Amino acid sequence: MMLAAQYPVLPVIVPLLSAPIAALMPNRSLAWIMASLVSALVFATAVALTVIVSAQGMISYEVGGWPAPYGIEVRVDSFSVVMLLVISGASTLALISGKASIDAQIPSDRQPLFFAAWLLALAAYSGIAVAGDAFNIFVFMEISSLAGYVLIANGPDRRALPATFKYLVMGTIGASFYLIGVGLAYMMTGTLNIADLHARLGDVPYLRPILLSAAFVTIGLAVKAAVFPLHVWMPNAYARAPSAVAVFLSACSTKAAVYVMLRFDFMIFGGAFAHHDVQFSTVLMSLALLGMLIGSAVAIYERDVKRMLGYSSVGQIGYILLGASMISLGGVSAGVIHMFNHAMIKGGLFLAMGALVLRLGGGTLDDLKGAGRTMPWTMGAFVLLGLSLIGMPLTAGFISKWYLVQAALDLGTLGIVLIAAILISSLMAVVYIWRVVEVAYFQSPQAGASKHQEAPLMMLVPLWAVVLANVYFGLDPSIPVDLATNAANILLEHAK
Repeated sequence: MMLAAQYPVLPVIVPLLSAPIAALMPNRSLAWIMASLVSALVFATAVALTVIVSAQGMISYEVGGWPAPYGIEVRVDSFSVVMLLVISGASTLALISGKASIDAQIPSDRQPLFFAAWLLALAAYSGIAVAGDAFNIFVFMEISSLAGYVLIANGPDRRALPATFKYLVMGTIGASFYLIGVGLAYMMTGTLNIADLHARLGDVPYLRPILLSAAFVTIGLAVKAAVFPLHVWMPNAYARAPSAVAVFLSACSTKAAVYVMLRFDFMIFGGAFAHHDVQFSTVLMSLALLGMLIGSAVAIYERDVKRMLGYSSVGQIGYILLGASMISLGGVSAGVIHMFNHAMIKGGLFLAMGALVLRLGGGTLDDLKGAGRTMPWTMGAFVLLGLSLIGMPLTAGFISKWYLVQAALDLGTLGIVLIAAILISSLMAVVYIWRVVEVAYFQSPQAGASKHQEAPLMMLVPLWAVVLANVYFGLDPSIPVDLATNAANILLEHAK
């Protein structure tokens, strides 16, 4: 029972304390084993917290015994556990499956430091999910960004360096906007605790600084979340990063920023002034629609499959924001469901691409010619995950879009327009996924391709576990749906 009382802080403390130990490991195998075990422990803790929160509701943990708002508060609710499951699950999947690709892409003498940076990123993303005050969220966002720069810069060729630099510049801009916004909110309220901010904003006599605070925070987080048109850093970052890093970051980096954005815009600013909901909805819905359509359109013309998946993520983030912009229980629930499902789908697709790059030596459409014959299990998994991304029935991706469509139907004429946009974006996904299928199954392998072998078993087993999870949550979505509905109720309750 004593240990269970510490569960809320374990996802942060354990990887944070383990990172320097991993850096001191004498060889790469021990560092990998340690990072994998720590990540698995964080995932197990996330599962335990999910069970506890489902049974008894939100958990508040006072760090050092100092009560909020004077002390640091850790808060875990249904929305938090969704993020913890995504973050720790993606990290564990990427580490266990990525050993072969990490060994092929990163020199052995750098790997202990690489895994130390990985654990720092895991601790920081987990901290974002459970932090109860705005400043600690900023601290954790910066730790995750700094660790992310290190992870991406270890990419297999020099193109990782300009991708990292672009990510650094955009990340710094986003963090600066966020910090200015938080500073304005603190200036007007004298508190940084999220629950206390919500309570005090209603008594602020001058709302213009709060409006400005909301604008700065939202723009800063939109940069971090790669919301269209502030997404320019993301496709290259995913494409040039080591394959295992792409699995990890594609599942949780942008989701963490979207998570914070929804926390602020619903739980703090939503109830502060009368017109915020209309402004938030109008701006967010417009950007979501543009991201869905333009991100998917650019993906169609991209020949580097990792970059294609990066632009696809711009469109998929649009789905999440579209649900949130409806400001209804159905819409917000659909957005949160898609956060969970898209993390699972896109993480699996990048895992499949990691296996293909490992065996084929490249990830362009030309490199993938005939891969359906030389690597049938890997390509089979890619196709099934691609179908989930499109939103085919019996997959998790279908559940997300089904709930989005249901929520849109409640909006009348506007809902018809939104449903049309969802269908058009889904048809675009058919096109860019089909381009990969066409070269893999209907074109002849390149010279020497007959020597290529199927991906290592350590990559195939986790990859197919993700595929089966997509099918399972497509048939029985009760767990993510229940968590997402509870999360939506929390967000909307505070927005009143």
